[in-house]
Amino acid sequence: MLKEGIRVMGTAEVLPERIVDTAEVAALCGISEEKALQRTGVRTRRWLSDHEDPLLQGVAAAEQAIRAAGLEPADVDLVINASGTPMQAIPDGGALIAAELGLRGRFAYSVHATCISFLVALQQAAFHLGSGRADHVLIVSTEAGSRGLDFGQPESSILIGDAAAAVVVGRPERPDQGIVASRFSTDTHGIRDARIPGFGSRRHVGDTVGRPEDHVFDMKGLNLLRGAINWFPPFLESVRPGLSTSAEGIDRIIPHQTSRAGMELMSRFWGWEKMVVTLGEVGNTIAASIPLALHRADLKPSETALLVGTGAGTHYGAMIVRW
Repeated sequence: MLKEGIRVMGTAEVLPERIVDTAEVAALCGISEEKALQRTGVRTRRWLSDHEDPLLQGVAAAEQAIRAAGLEPADVDLVINASGTPMQAIPDGGALIAAELGLRGRFAYSVHATCISFLVALQQAAFHLGSGRADHVLIVSTEAGSRGLDFGQPESSILIGDAAAAVVVGRPERPDQGIVASRFSTDTHGIRDARIPGFGSRRHVGDTVGRPEDHVFDMKGLNLLRGAINWFPPFLESVRPGLSTSAEGIDRIIPHQTSRAGMELMSRFWGWEKMVVTLGEVGNTIAASIPLALHRADLKPSETALLVGTGAGTHYGAMIVRW
């Protein structure tokens, strides 16, 4: 049964200028290119140059998505920033994006569920549309993960890429159009397996001086994979019975692009044929990975997509959406 009507009206992606191949990153990490490729499946990724601003990347993607939807910025009722790497502590990233778009008087805020922030924002958008509080919602995910890498930790450094993606959603045109099923869950056993402990109020600002390790990404990939192997099948069954073994009735699968091992795990559930894979070209672009893959999927009206992923926390999210 259809739960929330929603229509994807326009999508866009914007990538940094600089293309970084795996040989370059592997050298920074002190490992061979062959080993890096074997571990991750990432051949190239984009990294922001010093003169590039993730805010402006996100705004550029937003402007393109708004045009693709046949709208003007003034038609946007709500802006949701769904980025895993915050641009700054305050003001909120949603307000920063709205200001660059010239919007005043609209609500603009952030949701932060790390790599599945876009999925949470899409669910939030459906609530706003369904309640009549908005006609058009803009969701922006803009990521600059390369600026917080620890090259002494290869397993994360060889994965991450930068990107911005934006999606405009509105009310459905057909009664069968929208979110058919959705579910979110958090396995709190994984709270230390992917983290950046700094930048928050748990530590006095004076105590962070001389501790750069508090401000770089720390990941224990094997723990995350083990957790997913155990948690994912029952989670998928809670979304829809049979989903952990079959993609029957689903035309495209749009996953968060975690790593080679993560993608292979998902392929065990559904095979490769329906999966939209961007990992090899752009790497793991954190919260931008699902909307970026969605932009490239070119879904047709009445097709059904499974949007699914994991995020630090460890968060799990999935939704089945009919176009």
